[in-house]
Amino acid sequence: MEKKHIAVAMGGYSSEFEISINSGGVVCNALDKNKYEVYPVHILEEGWHFVAKDGRKHPINKADFSFDNGIETIFPDAIFNTIHGTPGEDGYLQAYWKLLGIPHTSTDYYQAALSFNKRDCLSVLKNFGISTANSYYINEGGEINIEEIVKKTGLPCFVKPNRSGSSFGISKVNEMDDMMPAIEKAFTEDTEIIIETALVGTEVSVGVYNNGEEIIALPVTEIVSENEFFDYEAKYLGKSQEITPARISEEETKMVQKEAISIYRLLNMKGITRSEFIIQDGKPYFLEINTNPGLSTESIIPKQAREAGMTLTEFFDLLIQNVLK
Repeated sequence: MEKKHIAVAMGGYSSEFEISINSGGVVCNALDKNKYEVYPVHILEEGWHFVAKDGRKHPINKADFSFDNGIETIFPDAIFNTIHGTPGEDGYLQAYWKLLGIPHTSTDYYQAALSFNKRDCLSVLKNFGISTANSYYINEGGEINIEEIVKKTGLPCFVKPNRSGSSFGISKVNEMDDMMPAIEKAFTEDTEIIIETALVGTEVSVGVYNNGEEIIALPVTEIVSENEFFDYEAKYLGKSQEITPARISEEETKMVQKEAISIYRLLNMKGITRSEFIIQDGKPYFLEINTNPGLSTESIIPKQAREAGMTLTEFFDLLIQNVLK
């Protein structure tokens, strides 16, 4: 059987590029070398390159996403997309690959763009009856009325950049006086801000993927942060516990998995997504959905896949086979 050429796209143009390179490395190592020729492709602001084993960089031809491997020109059969943030999680690359006719493991461009914009995504899902926190939106240059914000969201609340990941630019606000500094911090990451009521309950994360037509939820992970919330330190510097399976009742587990599958369906997703919820008074409130979740060894999705009885090689193989069919 001839091996398929798989380009693993990693990097990106956001604060998350290093985390993405880590995810991409895990995918490259885990893919079945008997089935696939694997090519790490770094998509960075300074350039797009296939990085060979000897460290040599071969430029990507943006006209068709081909590259030289030192012997011949490679045209990838499929792309395993591990870019967090722009341009790999917000629809830009998905639209470009679609135009080139190259299958990729992430969701389609419109779904990626919609879900990357937290407030647009919440607005759509609220109309389908999905429970979410109360929220308030501000655009850069718009009027800021702190009293009005607090009337809508109450305190404590979260101030978040609308389009960024890995908890960059997020603050938890407990006092009125902390609101402006939090807004200014969020504006360093984005020109749009979302302010949400701080829900009180158990934070959980649920991976969902498709296997052909079938949509499957992975085991649920509970997130216990030592910090005020699941921020960058908690995510990547060990300041949190991620407990898989979550210490919630079987009934709550089924309910939150069902809600995650329902959101995946409503948004017309493909590939692997990870949805975050807070279970407050026995009811899941949706926070956000990631369409290119972290895949480094300490990330949530790999832990959930292992808990579901799959090796990463099997799981990643399934995601590729889905798009090669």
